[in-house]
Parts: sequence; structure tokens; C-alpha cells
Amino acid sequence: MDNVLVDFKSGLDQIPEEEKAKYADDGNGKPHYDDIPGLFGKMKPMKDAIEAVHELQKHYELFILSTAPWKNPSAWSDKVKWVTKYLDDVFYKRMIITHRKDLCQGDYLIDDRDNNGASEFAGEWIHFGTDQFPDWQSVLRYLIPKT
Repeated sequence: MDNVLVDFKSGLDQIPEEEKAKYADDGNGKPHYDDIPGLFGKMKPMKDAIEAVHELQKHYELFILSTAPWKNPSAWSDKVKWVTKYLDDVFYKRMIITHRKDLCQGDYLIDDRDNNGASEFAGEWIHFGTDQFPDWQSVLRYLIPKT
């Protein structure tokens, strides 16, 4: 979901600076903003994501495969609420939250990062946000002709 369907930055931009400061260092010098309670409920859709999903739905059986921060239980429920708000007509009871995407089956996985098993996914990993797949229009051009 994050940075594929959901614009992570759009949620982070709504968090007050003093709240963000509490999550600026995970103890290893890296921010852990995804642990901010309520953050995932504030995010907006990525450009063209909603329309692209509706187009893909005409050609494929779709599921959401997402990872949620282990120490932020609100992220789990916020993700379900986001899907209900924006794409419930497509993903009603078609959402899997996991830290092991490689254990799931499918022909394609559209993901922006190679962690949580995405790069080991048995089907084809479409690396969203790269030169080959910079946006949803490029994903549609790649996937729709294959049907």
C-alpha cells in the first residue's frame, strides 16, 4: 500500500513537527515515522492509483498485500479503514497484512521496496517507483496488454 496505493508523505505532512520529533530517531539514527499512531489514516491516494486499480480489476483478480509496523497497532486498523474509504468496492475482504510477502501466491506483486519478502515473491515483482515503473500509467501499459 505505502507509496504504491497510498502517499505516505501526504500523511506525514499532516503530523505536527513536535510529534514527528518524537519519532525522528529509532536508536540507530533513523526516523521511524511509521510508528506514529494514526498516521496511516491520514494518507491520500497516490496519483492515478484509484483509477488504475479499477482498470486492473477488469482484467485481474486483485488483493492488497501490505505490511504494517509491528509496534503501531493503529496502522493495521488505519490500513483497513483506508481501503474501506477509497477502494472497498475492489478489496472488500481482499487484504492481507503480512511481514512475509514471499509466502503469498500470485502472478504479480506491485511494491516499491524489496523488503518483507517482496523481492523473493514467486510471481513477478513490479518494482513501483523505478525507472521502468515510475507511476501507475506505466504499470497499466505493462499489465493490460498481457490479458
